[in-house]
Parts: sequence; structure tokens; C-alpha cells
Amino acid sequence: MVDRRDERPPTEETGTSRRSFLSRLWLGLGGLALAEYVWLMVEFLRPRPDPAEAAGVLVAGPVEQFELDSVTAFPAGRFYLTRLADGGFLAVSRECTHLGCTVPWMADEGRFVCPCHSSAYDIRGDVLSPPAPRALDIHPVRIENGIVKVDTGRTLKRRYFEASQVARA
Repeated sequence: MVDRRDERPPTEETGTSRRSFLSRLWLGLGGLALAEYVWLMVEFLRPRPDPAEAAGVLVAGPVEQFELDSVTAFPAGRFYLTRLADGGFLAVSRECTHLGCTVPWMADEGRFVCPCHSSAYDIRGDVLSPPAPRALDIHPVRIENGIVKVDTGRTLKRRYFEASQVARA
């Protein structure tokens, strides 16, 4: 009599078995489903941009909010809103025209000073001391019903300050 306990089932030496293939397939599909779920959660939890900002228009506020001869920083729009002594408005870019460093407003000195190479600009963005080759860029400003609005979607490069660049109430 033949003892069948000693017999082993024949092995497939010509590749993977059907069971291992299906296991890998289900594992791959499960991983794909998990990745899709994580992606959906990230998209769901991500804050949506404000429609006005998406269009590039930032509402700065009412004209009366800004004092004469003052500079107000708008970090979200990456610009400074300057109100000149004559009441006009300019939205001056925070980026130095020399190497692109962020230029802070130095209120005690009454000017913008670049920390990288010491270029200096006046309140209108005009160059006071080089190496900056030209005035700070500006964004178009418009005043509608006493509200100051800045179009951050457009940047205007300029060589120097001109009176026509100022928005007036």
C-alpha cells in the first residue's frame, strides 16, 4: 500500500500561481484606492481661494483708512500700498529690482531699503541709491465708491516714477 502522507502536491515551477497573482492584484488595487482616498481628503480640506483674489483683485479698504504719507504692507498680495502726501495711491511691489530680495519699509528712515545690497527707494518706489537699476514695480490701483482695490494679477515694470501712475480718489 502507498502512503499518501509522504506525497507532496506538485509545484508550479513555470511562474507564479493564480493565488499569488490575485493576492498581488488585490493588494495593488487596495493601495490605489487608499491613494485616491487620501488625495480626495487633501483636496477637500485645502482652503479655497477667495474669488476676488483668484481674479487678482485685492480689496485694500476704504480711502479714509489710509493716512496721508503712509505705507501699509499687504503680505497676502506681496505689495505695499502707499498713500502719498497729495492723497494719491500706489501699490508698490515688495521685490527689489536688483536681485529680487524682499524690500522692507523703514518707517524711521522714510524709505524702502533692500537688505541684500542696500538699494534704497523712496515712498513712490523711485531709486534713491543703487545698485537697483530701476524703480520698484507697481500694481494697478483703482478706487471705486471710496474703496481702494489693487489688481495683483498684473505687475507693471517701470523705469522711474511718473505722476500718471498714481490713483486718485
